[in-house]
Amino acid sequence: MEEILEILEKNSKLSEEEIAVMAGKTVGEVKAAIKEYEDSNVIVGYTTLINWENTSRETVTALIEVKVTPQRGEGFDKVAERIYRFPEVKACYLMSGGFDLTVIVEGKTMKEVALFVAEKLAVQESVLSCATHFVLKKYKDKGTIFEEKPTDDREAIFI
Repeated sequence: MEEILEILEKNSKLSEEEIAVMAGKTVGEVKAAIKEYEDSNVIVGYTTLINWENTSRETVTALIEVKVTPQRGEGFDKVAERIYRFPEVKACYLMSGGFDLTVIVEGKTMKEVALFVAEKLAVQESVLSCATHFVLKKYKDKGTIFEEKPTDDREAIFI
C-alpha cells in the first residue's frame, strides 16, 4: 500500500478514484488506506508547493545552522521544540556533522530574518552559535523543478 503514499507524495490533488486506477486498487481500499495513514500519523498534512517568485509576494528564505548544548535527560528534542514553535520557522532538522540543527526560516525581508535570529533564536539558553545562509534562488524544491527551459520542438529542415 506504500504505492498510495508515493502517488500522494507526488500529487496530493489526485482524487481517490485516480489513485485507485494508478495503484491497481479499488476506491474503497484507497479510502481505507488513506484514512489509516492519517489516523496513524503517517500522512501528517497536505501542502501545495508554490513558486513565490512568480507572484507579487516578497519573501526571504534562510537556512540557519545552529549549534546547541543538549539538555540533560532530554537531548536535542526540547531545544528543537522551543525553536520550531516560532511561527517564522518553517522546518527544523537534527543534523550530523559540524552543527546540530538546521532551521529554515521565512520572512518578508532579510532584516526581518536577521532580527529573528538576533532576538529570538541566538538568545535561546542552549544555543551556542548560529550561521545564517540566505536562499538567493530556488531551482528545485521537493522534487519539483521551478524553471523548466523551453524546448524547441520544431523539426529541423536541411537545405
